[in-house]
Amino acid sequence: MVVQKEPSTYEKQLVALGRTLQTLREEESADVLIETTLNYLHTEFEYALVWIGLYDRVEHRLLGKGGMMSAGDPAFLKQRFVLKPGDLLEQVVIQQRLLGVPDLREEPRAGEWRRMSQKLNIQGTIIFPIRHKDRCFGVAMLGSHLWGVSPHSEEKARLSMLLGGLAAALYQIDIDWQRQRTKRPAEPLLALLSKLRSLPTLESRLEAITEETHRFIGADRTNIYWFEPQRRYFWRRFGKRVGVGTAEGSPLSSGITVQEVNSFYQALAADQLVSIGEAHSSLKAEMTGRLMQVIQARSLLAAPILFQDELLGFVAAEGNEARIWSEEEKSYIRGAAQLIALTAPLEEMETIVQQVKLDQALTSEISHAIMGDDDWNKALKQCAEQVCRRLQAERFLVLLYDKDQENFEICYQSQPPGRRVLSQPLHTLNDVDRQMLERSTEAVGIENLEDDLKLMAWRDVFLELGFQSLLVCSTAMGRPLEGLLVIGHESTRTWNRSEREIIGTVSQQIGLILHQWQLQRQVEQQQKLYQSIQWGLTTMQQAHQLDQLEQAAMHHIVQILQVPMTALITWQPGRKAAHISASVVNNSSFSLSTDIAIPVYTDLLLQWALQSDGLLPMTADDLSPETRQWFSGPGVGRILVMALRTSPEHEPTGVVIVADHRERHWSERQLNVLGMLLSQLAWSRRYLMLTEILIGQREDLTRLNWYKHRRLEEMYRILRIGVRRLNELSQQKDALSSMRYQQILRQLGSSMSAMTPLLRNEQWKLHTDYETIPLASLLKRALERVDSLMKQRQIWLQVHNEESLSIGGDIPKVEFVIYELMLAACLRSPPNSRLDIWCRALDGRWLELSLTDHGVIEPRMLEELHLGRLEDLLAPSTLDHPPGLHLAICQSLMQQLGGEFNLYKLEDDRILSRLMLPIASGTQVTRTRLQDDGVSGFFQT
Repeated sequence: MVVQKEPSTYEKQLVALGRTLQTLREEESADVLIETTLNYLHTEFEYALVWIGLYDRVEHRLLGKGGMMSAGDPAFLKQRFVLKPGDLLEQVVIQQRLLGVPDLREEPRAGEWRRMSQKLNIQGTIIFPIRHKDRCFGVAMLGSHLWGVSPHSEEKARLSMLLGGLAAALYQIDIDWQRQRTKRPAEPLLALLSKLRSLPTLESRLEAITEETHRFIGADRTNIYWFEPQRRYFWRRFGKRVGVGTAEGSPLSSGITVQEVNSFYQALAADQLVSIGEAHSSLKAEMTGRLMQVIQARSLLAAPILFQDELLGFVAAEGNEARIWSEEEKSYIRGAAQLIALTAPLEEMETIVQQVKLDQALTSEISHAIMGDDDWNKALKQCAEQVCRRLQAERFLVLLYDKDQENFEICYQSQPPGRRVLSQPLHTLNDVDRQMLERSTEAVGIENLEDDLKLMAWRDVFLELGFQSLLVCSTAMGRPLEGLLVIGHESTRTWNRSEREIIGTVSQQIGLILHQWQLQRQVEQQQKLYQSIQWGLTTMQQAHQLDQLEQAAMHHIVQILQVPMTALITWQPGRKAAHISASVVNNSSFSLSTDIAIPVYTDLLLQWALQSDGLLPMTADDLSPETRQWFSGPGVGRILVMALRTSPEHEPTGVVIVADHRERHWSERQLNVLGMLLSQLAWSRRYLMLTEILIGQREDLTRLNWYKHRRLEEMYRILRIGVRRLNELSQQKDALSSMRYQQILRQLGSSMSAMTPLLRNEQWKLHTDYETIPLASLLKRALERVDSLMKQRQIWLQVHNEESLSIGGDIPKVEFVIYELMLAACLRSPPNSRLDIWCRALDGRWLELSLTDHGVIEPRMLEELHLGRLEDLLAPSTLDHPPGLHLAICQSLMQQLGGEFNLYKLEDDRILSRLMLPIASGTQVTRTRLQDDGVSGFFQT
């Protein structure tokens, strides 16, 4: 027999907690939940004060739900406690965190609980938040007679589980209450939808929808108004009042005319819900008052009945008193209106089918008339008669859009006898109307021309002709305007969907006539312009010189536009004077003076072009006397000018002028092509100008970097030699050593002084000076720099035909060029080879200095040094890196200094470096050996 062990205290606590939590999960009454929680707290915990308060979010207060305390009035535990900023209870509610108070009697933020704790001697207090999913439902307060009492971790865990279960139960009760309180429009609508399937007539369906809507919304009156499009008014088709049965067939005596409530009608036609209630209206105040006066109500909720974008009527919930309409009520009444929209067409289906058949027959007859008759006017006449008879309209207009003139020509018009005809072309439409007609997939209806904002440019013209309502449709829907079909009526009316559809079909058939003869002409013009554009853009893109580009662009403009004159006026940025850089004049009646400087800031023609954003058309009468000094001629009539502008941030540096006779008219297509070419010309000119500038800057900086680097190398060599000699002299103390020490210091100081012009004058660009130096000294100084390299590679050197003369120019740069050539020759020469230097005076001005070696050099580098690098700057080149880069620098530097450098490969495979150096003025050329200057004729290392 197994002896039952007595449960421990911990086990008993767990059992009690489990039972309580199960009760909290199963119970649905908030009072029972709180009572269960309080009983557990009183039984399981030894606290002198136990209290629970629920949080009221609206009033921001705690409602006492009871508790236990050792003494005092129990009614205190049922009080309402208003939460104030800074209170302990508000802190727990907002932060939703446990809060412990060592002594509640001394806590100034406790409020009324402080006074109660002083009476009951409550000291250590713990306040728990009752929270679930970040929502606080209240607090639980546990107080003790001991100071600073704090629950153990096991007690905290039990309290957390208990109060968490209470909060979860309260959360579920709140959710259930919200669900019961909220109206659900979906359920009655679904039930109504099932009911409508069994009702045979539209009247019975409308009665059922009215009954259910009246029951759900609970308004004083629920009505269904129907719209009469021909006479443009609403009449009450069905309605129900509070306490009154359904009133069938009881329309208003006069109805609600659209003219009285136009804004209300526009809102319904745009599928907008109209809500008018307490201190709120979706309409303007003036229209709200007028509408409410007509329907005799103080609140209104109206939903449009729309089928295929046609307004059939509206459902209205009307109240005698002001009220606020809920979102559920708005959703329901919109759903009810949509149910009516779905069921209403069923009654008229046979009539609609019959009308569709008649419309198909009508469009078929029109199509046969258009395609089978060569007489265009006769075909359009038959079309006009049938369409006007079908739509009961009086006016029929076919308009053709002329892009060049930017207006609409009258191709055909039909009107009753005695009516005025449209005699002048119509002006172009504004952008909004143009885009509306192009993008619309059906005919655009205008019910009242005086009130509608569409076709504002034609309103006065149509009103003078007697038009009141219109149907307008593009003959090429979805594409740029080619023509328009206009149907006019002499009284206001609404155009239904079938009428708009038939006009859309007829307009497309008429568009075939308008489109056919235009198409071939446009294709020919576009093909010609396309070829011209392609040829011109290709020509400009292949031009790599600025003058070639400008002249080619001017010739191309003359060919495309067929004009007798075009000119390009350019100037450098920041300059005040411009000049004609390229021009083409094919007619003696047009004159240009290319040798006159044009003032940029005072010439009106240039200023007008610079201030315009694109092509600016002008006439010869607009030219100022200053402009006529360089641009004139009896044939000048019409002028086009445009500034070459690549971006609003870029400064324009040119203006193109195109001139022709006075009777010339340029089409929009030609102007677009010209604008495209000039834009390409502007970018091409900017590209070439920037390329030339950047290439020049790069070459200058490359030469400067090379020169400074060689000077630094030379300075380093001199300093290294000087430091070495000073170290040797530091070990000697005799007088000779002191003199040599001073001499070395002077040499170093002289070298330092030689660097001053470099630092002062050649920071970002080479500076040219003129000096003279004996040729022997120049060669000697160059040979000193390559001395170590020649010794290292065992290279033999011999100087031939030495001349006793002086060289004039920028000697330091010439010296480093000679050094660079010797260095390159030594590096490419094989060991134990031979270098020869040849000096020969060509005349009294030039000396030829040649250096031959037996090295190997890349043939491509020789070619690029002679012909220049490739025009494609992105292609790899041997001149992008040493030794080709250094040789190219020497070549460009010698050209800048007025000399010449070339590199050749001789027939015996030797490499010849040839320099042309200027002889100093006043020097007498005599042939002698260079041994007097310290350079032997045959130098061996």
